[in-house]
Amino acid sequence: MAARILANLIVMGSGVMARAVVQAYRQALANAAKSGVAQETVQNIRRASKVMTDAEARQILGVTEQSSWEEILKKYDNLFGQNAKNGSFYLQSKVHRAKECLEAVHQKKGQGTPDA
Repeated sequence: MAARILANLIVMGSGVMARAVVQAYRQALANAAKSGVAQETVQNIRRASKVMTDAEARQILGVTEQSSWEEILKKYDNLFGQNAKNGSFYLQSKVHRAKECLEAVHQKKGQGTPDA
């Protein structure tokens, strides 16, 4: 009998707690919308997704401004392959974005890029 009462209290208590958490979450969303936190978060996401600079791309690949396209591709292939083996998708994507950035810079300079 005591076990049944204890089980009922636990079930009822967890139901009350779940409803309280949902209500608190809804209130937090409403407060965030009123204070402009949601808009600030969207702006921060937009700032974070800006295009990589060519200086940052060179630093990631470890090349200089005088590096040839072939040297850039060798560095890219090496770093991309190492990160593919070790499973670091984040670093692999940074290396890929760096290559894309430098490819655009080389095309703007009219140097052209060989097929990769």
